[in-house]
Amino acid sequence: MKRLILASKSPAKREVLERAGFRFDVVGTEVDETYRGEDPVRYVERLAREKAVAAAERFRPPEGVVVLGADTVVVAESTLLGKPRSPTEACQMLEKLSGGRHQVISGVALVEPGSSRCISGHEITQVYFRPLRPEEIQEYVTSGEAEGRAGAYAIQGRAARFVARVEGCYFNVIGLPVALVDRLLREWEGRG
Repeated sequence: MKRLILASKSPAKREVLERAGFRFDVVGTEVDETYRGEDPVRYVERLAREKAVAAAERFRPPEGVVVLGADTVVVAESTLLGKPRSPTEACQMLEKLSGGRHQVISGVALVEPGSSRCISGHEITQVYFRPLRPEEIQEYVTSGEAEGRAGAYAIQGRAARFVARVEGCYFNVIGLPVALVDRLLREWEGRG
């Protein structure tokens, strides 16, 4: 098994991998996350690859390293919701999610430093929110938990009480579909 590098500083992603028993190191990356109007699946897979490539550039082959990049967005009513840029935008996102269904889409990519080898995939989870009162939204946003979160919420935190139902991978909603990561790593190693 090659040494696994997570190309993210996200505490949630780290926790998911740790709890699933993966051994890894962390290398934070900065990439331009500008949405270029592409399909949301292609968007998150592109960002996952770009993050993995950016982290892979810090290693020299053949160091026996495989880099994991991931990115997540929320899609509600055909609108892509990334990370809110302000408390006002976070409130608007949560209002849009209130009482309805949305998709959480994550892209995952594995890259080998010094190589063109890359595999990627995605996961889509359906999430249903109960109707939210304006004061609940304001209180949640004021807590600070919406900051830096796709769709302005963290299902593993206070927003758990907003969720009526989840169809699909729960860990995807946290930001890292761990079963997909495991499958891609097995494919990478030829254990399919």
